[in-house]
Amino acid sequence: METLEFQAEARQLLQLMVHSIYSNKDIFLRELISNASDALDKVRLAAFKDKDLQADTDDLRIELEADKDQRTLTIRDNGIGMSRAEVVDLIGTIAKSGTAELLRKLKESKENSADLIGQFGVGFYSSFMVADKVTLVTRKAGETEGTKWESEGEGTYTIEALDDAPQGTSVILHLKPEDKEDHLFDYTAEFKLREIVRRYSDFITWPVRLKVEKTADGETTTEFETINSMKALWARSKDEATEDEFKEFYRHISHDWTDPLEIIQMQAEGTFEYQALLFIPSRAPLDLFMRESKRGPQLYVKRVFIMDECEALMPEYLRFIKGVVDAQDLSLNVSREILQQDRQIQLMRRRLVKKILSTIKAMSSSDAEKYKTFWQEFGAAVKEGLVNDYDNRDAILEICAFASTHSDDELTSLKDYVSRMKEGQEHIYYLTGASRTIIENSPHMEAFKAKDYEVLILTDAVDEMWVSSVPAFDGKQFQSIAKGQVDLSDDASTEEKTKDFADLLSWMTETLKDNIKEVRLSSRLTTSPACIVGDANDVTPTLEKMYRAMGQELPPIKRILELNPDHALVTSLRKAHEENKEGAAETAELLYGIALLAEGGELADAPRFTRLLADRLAQAL
Repeated sequence: METLEFQAEARQLLQLMVHSIYSNKDIFLRELISNASDALDKVRLAAFKDKDLQADTDDLRIELEADKDQRTLTIRDNGIGMSRAEVVDLIGTIAKSGTAELLRKLKESKENSADLIGQFGVGFYSSFMVADKVTLVTRKAGETEGTKWESEGEGTYTIEALDDAPQGTSVILHLKPEDKEDHLFDYTAEFKLREIVRRYSDFITWPVRLKVEKTADGETTTEFETINSMKALWARSKDEATEDEFKEFYRHISHDWTDPLEIIQMQAEGTFEYQALLFIPSRAPLDLFMRESKRGPQLYVKRVFIMDECEALMPEYLRFIKGVVDAQDLSLNVSREILQQDRQIQLMRRRLVKKILSTIKAMSSSDAEKYKTFWQEFGAAVKEGLVNDYDNRDAILEICAFASTHSDDELTSLKDYVSRMKEGQEHIYYLTGASRTIIENSPHMEAFKAKDYEVLILTDAVDEMWVSSVPAFDGKQFQSIAKGQVDLSDDASTEEKTKDFADLLSWMTETLKDNIKEVRLSSRLTTSPACIVGDANDVTPTLEKMYRAMGQELPPIKRILELNPDHALVTSLRKAHEENKEGAAETAELLYGIALLAEGGELADAPRFTRLLADRLAQAL
């Protein structure tokens, strides 16, 4: 027997591990089962490459055996095993490269050190979170001599040769006393071992067998029982699995009792490999628009469960997507922070998003009813991508559907809108508002209705955001009918009318200067006397309210009052102004208030407005 010391830096790292660098201690079993699975993969490959290798591959398996009296848990495999030199190299030295850099970062970091630990291969040492002593017995396939390694995690370990070690590796954990307050459970309990394996290692390729007691006819016997399913549904094609199996798997991972709307399978090979099985639900979850809602598919590495919601794999606007992604080349010990920076994760994310968007696009053309259900449930969330996913903006625009004045109940795609545009029409017209009723009754719509121009009706809160950041679709610019100059007039006398009303416009601009920046004639009105519009680049009133609700104060934004020169109230006001009649200023104020109310705005001084209106009504009677 030989006693050796860990490296000085490795000793410090081992102490971090012993003192609960992982908050969830259950993962020690995940780590050891994963190591055993890798060993089984390697012995099968080695035997395939070397036909003369003296290796037993008839019944490759992982075994768990608990001893309640001795308080030990043994994790055993008959895989590739290790030589003495490999034990010293792989087990005696922790994270050979970069250990010093890791320790420096751990000392500098004020956050949970587990955010950094995943960068280094130290999963085996999670054993010391639950064990006072760890014994490892191993023999490499094809060799006759085995090796025994043992340590209490205090900076030294012993190593000795064994003559009768079986092929593979056994890890014997001498367990610490149970301490539920410290999340240290009884890892000799059968139910606990089953729970951990089902959660983390259910889809491991190899059987995980637990030694259990069976009682029959008053006689108690022990046997090994396979406790994992070994069915990685995502690794099977649609031909190899039934639709019911996919639906049941969806219900298992989503906790949703309905069937999924769409199933998406992906398999990537090449520089790095991964498989994905994703689902589009048929109904939106209740927390779809709650800020604290979690998102992302489950992440596996070589069928080993890593985390429930991997946010790094899915953008927020696709947070309703459920499923599994199984990567082949990631470290098991990855944290969420590390995943945010991982190049492979980012590449997987881009491919997953493109696949999801292309699937939705195909759905929109092949199954109108299914697409309609999808958009009703998730459309508002998808449109968030128009604001924050520049790379996929065009693809998102192609799958969007909008209400419009073309139909009272059917939605339209932008492609269909463009196909119906009038000759010479250069813009895609839209209007945002709280509801379809408010938008359809807006004064801004009057000329567009009269001249049969189609207008998109945008009523979701996110519509206020994306219309200001998306410039165009298919070369056609988006244009709010409540902002900027909209000239639909074919009246040759427009220029003459502007001259006739010049004095009134300048006088009203001065009279109402506290509320507006300009008064001008309008070509968008046919029946209303006036309307309020914004400059082309102004923030809309609704968006202004949204910012203020979020605590972001904006400077006051003055807008423009447009007058209908053919309305009796406007022509009468012009005449009253020319004749210097008393009360013209108050009428101008009332006109502004009417326009403000018509678009759903709030009066700055409602009592004054109602008093002026009552006086005018009394005079009229």
